[in-house]
Formats: sequence, structure tokens, C-alpha cells
Amino acid sequence: MGKPNPLLSGAAGRCPNCGEGHLFAGFLTVAPSCEACGFNLAAADSGDGPAVFVILIAGLLAAFGALFTMFATRSVLLTLVIWMPMTLILVLGLLCPMKGLMLAAQFMNKASQSRHD
Repeated sequence: MGKPNPLLSGAAGRCPNCGEGHLFAGFLTVAPSCEACGFNLAAADSGDGPAVFVILIAGLLAAFGALFTMFATRSVLLTLVIWMPMTLILVLGLLCPMKGLMLAAQFMNKASQSRHD
């Protein structure tokens, strides 16, 4: 069997190298190394990229959903009751997969923070 797709493994929270070990030691804390293959994950840094993508995706969904609810029901309170928790769920649900995708993209492109040529 060949190597797994790093992007799918990263989105699932698995090691982009082997697809077996956990990528995260906590909610968003990257594990120092893969427990399955020993791949060094400590050098990976996704920066602010995942937060930007989460803001764009969750913001788009929440804004259009809230506007639709507001125009359909004409109730500010109902709109807030529905879309405040929904926005929180969307943001928390997208953070780990987006961070995993960014770390896997770094792995695929062999990117590093500092290049010593």
C-alpha cells in the first residue's frame, strides 16, 4: 500500500507523513513527533493561515445565514439565538481541519521557516 494523501491526513488530524499518528497533542497544539513513524512535527508552523481561512468560510456562512434568518423572520432576537452559537460551532469545528491542511501543505511542498542555502 502506498503513502496516504497528506492533505486528507492533515484534515483528519493525522500525521501527513504516514497517516497513522496523531498530528495534534491538544486542541490546536501540534505534537512534537508522530507516535507511529517518528516524523518530526515540531518544526511545522502554520502561522495565521488557518485563522484567516476559518474567518472567511465561517464568516460567509454565518453572515448569509443570519441575513436570511433576519429577512425571513424579522426577529433580531431569533437571529441572535440561532446564529451566535452556530458561528461558534462553525469556528471551533473548522479550526483543527484547517490547521491540519496548512501543516500538510507545508509537508507536501517541503516548506521550512528558514532556508539555509
